[in-house]
Amino acid sequence: MLKTLHRYLTMQVLAALLLTVAVFTLVLLLGNVIKEILTLLIAGHASLGIVAEAIVLLIPFVWVFALPMGLLTATLLVFGRFSADQELTAARASGISLLSLVSPVLLLSLLCCALSAWFSMDLGPRSRVEYLKLRTRLMANLANMQIPEGRPINISTNYVFLTEKNDGGKLQNITILCLDQNTTMWAPRGDVEITATNIVLNLYDARSITFLTNGSPQVTFFGQEHLVPANFNLVRDQISQPRISDMTFVQLQDELDELQAGLRRNVSTNMSNHTVEDVRKLPENVIEQVRVEMNRQVAFSFACFGFALVGIPLGIRVHRRETNIGVAIALVLVIVYYSFITLGEELSFRPHFHPHLIVWLPNFIFQAVGAVLLWRANRGI
Repeated sequence: MLKTLHRYLTMQVLAALLLTVAVFTLVLLLGNVIKEILTLLIAGHASLGIVAEAIVLLIPFVWVFALPMGLLTATLLVFGRFSADQELTAARASGISLLSLVSPVLLLSLLCCALSAWFSMDLGPRSRVEYLKLRTRLMANLANMQIPEGRPINISTNYVFLTEKNDGGKLQNITILCLDQNTTMWAPRGDVEITATNIVLNLYDARSITFLTNGSPQVTFFGQEHLVPANFNLVRDQISQPRISDMTFVQLQDELDELQAGLRRNVSTNMSNHTVEDVRKLPENVIEQVRVEMNRQVAFSFACFGFALVGIPLGIRVHRRETNIGVAIALVLVIVYYSFITLGEELSFRPHFHPHLIVWLPNFIFQAVGAVLLWRANRGI
């Protein structure tokens, strides 16, 4: 009988977990993709393939948040129905304790903790960085397709660019002034090509006139195609190194070691006390940000276990079959949990508050409260 109940509860929680994670993933994806990518699709600046690629890249990052939220909601829904349908009463009447009933669910939550650690500490940040690179490339393409018509712009310190018409990146009647070479270049048509390292202007049937030092002009014909490397300074891919919040745990560890080594080198030189404090202040703030992010990633990996400990007894106490009640309670608990995480991140510039320890508080609170509630529910209090 106990094995049958274990299998029944585990399958119920798994089914609810898959459904709730799918729902939360969809909601969180829409919040990111609609705001940043779908608007470009509607405007015709991005293809369906690009949108699909952006969604695939965002899914692991979204699962960092969707998995704990889904497990909390699943436990609330399953054990709420389990209690409302008097199945828990029947199990207790058969001499089976609540703790023995929920042990497979708690083991499942520990498995979810391992998955959450992978998403939070490695896969999620890497996917987020790739998504940001994709978004930046899209914005770069869009910016260069919107090169202004009929107005000269400085494309570098030595080039002045003017096009009569720009039809989605297809340029007509182009004029370029090469100030350092005393040259003017014309082309009836051209386009812009974005490479991995630069922005290249393709000119077709171009010609130029250069005034030599003696004042005589020199006319040059470039044939059908001529490439002009030109850095437009409109939108560049600046993600050479991810932000602290987008680093993996290994990258954060390397960053922390590098910052601490640099701080020791600066302090070890001959400086006055006042200078030492000035040198320490900024690096210590950055070091604390790295510590907060590292602890947040690790602490967040244990959210599934704390949510399961709280969700099981709360679902039994609520004693309701309605889905909306379980979802509402889950959202309130998630807000409480994330408020501590947000507080720790906001205090990362104030190392004296030890914000890297604050991000662990919700785990301790949820696990302690969940253990007490589960113990009381097991005794029928």
